[in-house]
Amino acid sequence: MTVWEAVVLGFVQGATEFLPVSSSGHLVIAQCFLSSCAAASTSALTDATQGLLFEVAVHVATLLSILIVYRARIAALTKGMIARHRDAWAYAGLIVAATMPVVIVGGLAKDRIEALFDNPMVSGVGLLVTGAILWSSRVGIARAARERPVLAAAVLIGLAQVCAVVPGISRSGSTVVAALWLGMYAEEAAAFSFLMAIPAIAGAAVLQIPNLGAVTALDVRPLLVGSVVAALTGVLAIRTFVAMLDKRSFYLFAPYCWLVGGGFLSYLWLR
Repeated sequence: MTVWEAVVLGFVQGATEFLPVSSSGHLVIAQCFLSSCAAASTSALTDATQGLLFEVAVHVATLLSILIVYRARIAALTKGMIARHRDAWAYAGLIVAATMPVVIVGGLAKDRIEALFDNPMVSGVGLLVTGAILWSSRVGIARAARERPVLAAAVLIGLAQVCAVVPGISRSGSTVVAALWLGMYAEEAAAFSFLMAIPAIAGAAVLQIPNLGAVTALDVRPLLVGSVVAALTGVLAIRTFVAMLDKRSFYLFAPYCWLVGGGFLSYLWLR
């Protein structure tokens, strides 16, 4: 992997991890056009070890983006839990409840999920589905009535996150739209979704570590450059995401998903 490829992939990861357009789908597409994958798999780069190491590095970088943007909320939540405040522990419990579905599905169907990345058409179709989900936010955003979900709603948001294991289905888009339909205020829906992402992204990175094997001497420049680009782009993406929610223009990401998904499927068909 060259430094310029790392810049492109880091930018794609940082932007699409948080914007509701699917990071997995875009990485499959980017790697196809960069000719740096053998079968459009996010972990099947020309050098498998460096590819996996790069994937872990950019996941950690995007995790850092969340910690930067939501540092005040995370600090307040942590302080409340240390002080044994009931509200803080209740909110943390909701995040855990929302995270459990993807942990269970990821553990039971890991091989089947990875197999989805072997077919690039899945990403194209997934982006079309994501567009439909985002378009429905026009109605869901008008249902705002509460700041945090009840337990049942948290589990349903977690089930929406499960759908995002399919490449092309946006994690942030599906969870936020689910939260909107369940009556959460837009800003709080975004905060809950991104806080949910902390264990999800960290878990995805940790699960890749055993696959790295013995890391030999590698060029660390692409890893460092890709990580920095992913982290900085991630911060901008989160703030853009929240701003568009506030302006009720979140649904405008839908035509983009339809355009990219449809265009990629057309490319695969004509190739």
